[in-house]
Amino acid sequence: MNHYETVFILTPVLSDVQMKEAVEKFTKVLTDNGAAIVNEELWGLRKLAYPIQKKSTGFYTLVEFDAAPETIKKLETAYRRDERVLRFLTFRLDKFAAEYAAKRRSLKANKPAVEVKEVEVKED
Repeated sequence: MNHYETVFILTPVLSDVQMKEAVEKFTKVLTDNGAAIVNEELWGLRKLAYPIQKKSTGFYTLVEFDAAPETIKKLETAYRRDERVLRFLTFRLDKFAAEYAAKRRSLKANKPAVEVKEVEVKED
């Protein structure tokens, strides 16, 4: 099994529920074909570098998974059949990229929450 990473952009006209439903659909395609999901990140609504289908924003999602190479064809077929997907990119991570991804995940998990301090305002 190889370690893969896929990033896909969904159309911005979807509600949050519809967007999460689409992400679940693609992760289900992976798990049904024997893939193991390692990490899933919803990057949210971002501005595109150039318009795609007359849209300037899109919902970005990253999924890291371990799968056999045959699974990629089925996943990309599912992307192409779904009209909610604007763009997608799937690539196999080499050992260095896999180590970097693992380090990035661990740093993100260990990142402390931001403290909010109250400031006292004095009126003259």
